[in-house]
Amino acid sequence: MAGFAMGGPVGALFGAAMGHAADEGNLNGFSFAGRPLPFDGARAAAMLGRRDQIFAVGVTVLAAKLAKCDGPVGRVEIDAFRRSFAIPEGSVAEVGRLFDSARESAAGFESYAVQLGQAFSDSPGILEQVLGGLYQIARADGPVNAAEADFLSRVAHGFGLDLDAAQRAARGGAMAPPPVEDSYAVLGLKPQATKEEIRARWKTLMRENHPDTLAAKGVPAEAVKKASDRVARINAAYDTIKRERKL
Repeated sequence: MAGFAMGGPVGALFGAAMGHAADEGNLNGFSFAGRPLPFDGARAAAMLGRRDQIFAVGVTVLAAKLAKCDGPVGRVEIDAFRRSFAIPEGSVAEVGRLFDSARESAAGFESYAVQLGQAFSDSPGILEQVLGGLYQIARADGPVNAAEADFLSRVAHGFGLDLDAAQRAARGGAMAPPPVEDSYAVLGLKPQATKEEIRARWKTLMRENHPDTLAAKGVPAEAVKKASDRVARINAAYDTIKRERKL
């Protein structure tokens, strides 16, 4: 209840996690009234069963631990997190507290990646976007180093993304799309793909990324907006291939 009063759904999750920890008598981790308290956001989100909360907690923890994995967290990484994952103004304070707690150590991130992957296993396009946002954070303070590359690879594995999806996320996180996109790369296909493979892949991507479908599943509004942009790219790529190959 206190968490909800502090800041809506994310605050409620924060409060639920503290209450659950208090019930167990294990108050080690978060700082509250001068004393540390724990925050097991993944377990709390699963307990509450809200995909939007699982998304908010998972993304925040992964971003914080990624920023920490190669040393002290810098301002540029925090700013990159806020750019990559738009945070509702009413939840900034609670997300900030969670981020600050999570960045104390890079350890334990894989359980969050796995849970996020399980919660959105029917929407791999969303997971690919999240991974792309994490790449933007990794590149905020320079090229991706070995520690960050290992972290991101393990997150992709936890998400259940295949190699092609992980590579697309890496490219998408590196820079804006070029003026003329490689249409086959957008669809995750090779130029030698048959017309049947092309059409099947297009249908799959549209099903996974359609904004109306994602909104009905409880995907956060910002992720739905990004999905709309991705659908536009998918359709543009498919139209280009159809014209080139007279499909």
